[in-house]
Amino acid sequence: MPTLVNYSGEDEFFTGTPFVYYPPSKRSRISAPFVFSGEEFVQKKQHQQPSIDILPDECLFEIFRRLPAGGEEKSSCASVSKRWLNLLSSIRGEESLEQVVSEDVDGYLTRCLEGKKATDNRLAAIAVGNGNRGGLGKLMIRGNNVVRGVTDAGVSAIARGCPSLRVLSVWNVSTVGDAGLIEIANGCRMLETLDLSECPSVSDKALVAIAENCSNLSSLSLESCSGIGNEGLQAIARCCPKLHSITIKDCPRVGDQGISSLISSSHALMKLKLQNLNITDVSLAVVGHYARNVTDLVLTGLQSVSERGFWVMGNAQGLQKLSTFAITSCRGVTDVALEAVAKGCPNLKNLFLCKCSFVSDNGLVAFTKNSASIESLQLEECNRISQYGVLAAISNCGLKLKALSLVKCMGIKDIVSELDIFTPCKSLRSLSIRNCPGFGSISLAVVGRLCPQLQHIDLSGLSGVTDAGFLSVVENNEAGLVKVNLSGCMNVTDASVTSLARLHGETLQLLNLGDCSKVTDESLASIAVNCSMLKELDVSKCAITDFAIASLSCSKKLKLQILSLFGCSQVSDKSLPYLADMGQTLVGLNLQYCNSISSSAIELLVERLWRCDILS
Repeated sequence: MPTLVNYSGEDEFFTGTPFVYYPPSKRSRISAPFVFSGEEFVQKKQHQQPSIDILPDECLFEIFRRLPAGGEEKSSCASVSKRWLNLLSSIRGEESLEQVVSEDVDGYLTRCLEGKKATDNRLAAIAVGNGNRGGLGKLMIRGNNVVRGVTDAGVSAIARGCPSLRVLSVWNVSTVGDAGLIEIANGCRMLETLDLSECPSVSDKALVAIAENCSNLSSLSLESCSGIGNEGLQAIARCCPKLHSITIKDCPRVGDQGISSLISSSHALMKLKLQNLNITDVSLAVVGHYARNVTDLVLTGLQSVSERGFWVMGNAQGLQKLSTFAITSCRGVTDVALEAVAKGCPNLKNLFLCKCSFVSDNGLVAFTKNSASIESLQLEECNRISQYGVLAAISNCGLKLKALSLVKCMGIKDIVSELDIFTPCKSLRSLSIRNCPGFGSISLAVVGRLCPQLQHIDLSGLSGVTDAGFLSVVENNEAGLVKVNLSGCMNVTDASVTSLARLHGETLQLLNLGDCSKVTDESLASIAVNCSMLKELDVSKCAITDFAIASLSCSKKLKLQILSLFGCSQVSDKSLPYLADMGQTLVGLNLQYCNSISSSAIELLVERLWRCDILS
């Protein structure tokens, strides 16, 4: 690549004098005085400026226009001065659309300008110098440069010099408006992806131009673009039949008219995300009827959509291919709506509900009864869900549910339940229950008996879990636990860890015991003896000593790669030789806040374990 494209300093370019030779004309046009000296005439130049720079811009433009396209000559000229750079970047690339179509986008360059590096001069440099590498295919501009930021001039330079551009992403650039994007529309006809975020100066006018000139557009993302409304989306709907991904977020001028037009016309649409928009039940009804190829649907913060909107969307029977559905902070999601979604989406495999405060046990149970294909269920801050709803959902999905996640569900309380009313779920492989303070040992014991095939379990932040509940999971498990996270389970003791190591040591690969203050050297001795497959171990703030580190080091089976001793105040310099011996396999070691280990010992350890990343 020419020096210009690899340029990484400030935006100043070399302004020295280039050597340019021109054959003598009939008569010198420079009217400098002559001085007689002996038999020779010495011409004194009044100005040291090279003769070519005396030419007006129009003449230089004609000269530059005749330079070979995509050659090093253009890049070399552009590095002379800003004037030459600007002139070169004003020349529209002559690469034909047929050439652009024949190229594979993977062969194109990707450029990302962030913060202070995002300037018009850099864009101009990219526009002039991209030809030697097959053309610019992807451009990302991130953040405003308050001094010399990107404007329509820089974007226009890209439009003129980079006809092969396929992906344009502009975030938080208030100085780019319609003029620059209209140039992109006219110059980059093969544009496939447009991603605009926090671009308040862009309006429907630019989006209409993109629609009318870039029929290959397949992905559109608009976020916090206050100037874009229904008119722009309607133009996209008319002219861009290849759209397969649409994201529209925080655009206050977008309403039902724009969304309805877009959804009803986009027959290739597969991914749809609508967030914080002023749309009503009408838009969701259109989604339910026309989004027949949509596989991924995300709805967030739709405050004007009622229960009826979700009910109609489900009962319209148009979402036959929907596989993943995520809903956050939508007041219209009720028990009735959730049941309708289950019936209308027969291929739904993944459901995520967050802050859906009107969904209760009845809705969750109805959903799991009517859902034919659900494999992953995630509930976050759904506070009307109780222990019964969780257990009933597990029971209803006995042969299909593979992953269940509960996060901050405050309605779950430990209540004695009759196990006979629930059917075991032999398909569940992953269980994550995090920061649900009411979920304790009684609930966990029931889950342990209902789910014998668990492999991954995350109980982080459950202070109510004791050995009694966790031992039910360990002792009833048939598949062999692979990943276990007990961080913050402060009432779990050596009894649980030693049983886990003894019964699942041949499958266990990750174990997190962070903040389990009742875990001692006994647990690590058992891990050293039994856990031949363990790769990651976190014993942060556990009550372990140097003896525990010695046990791990002396194990012939254990081949740890990552070890965290964060906050283990009883581990001292005596552990240094044992940690060094483990260095043959360790790639990550956390010794932060191990106050009994001296800085000199850590320095020695760093020298010996040069292949290991050590945090201290």
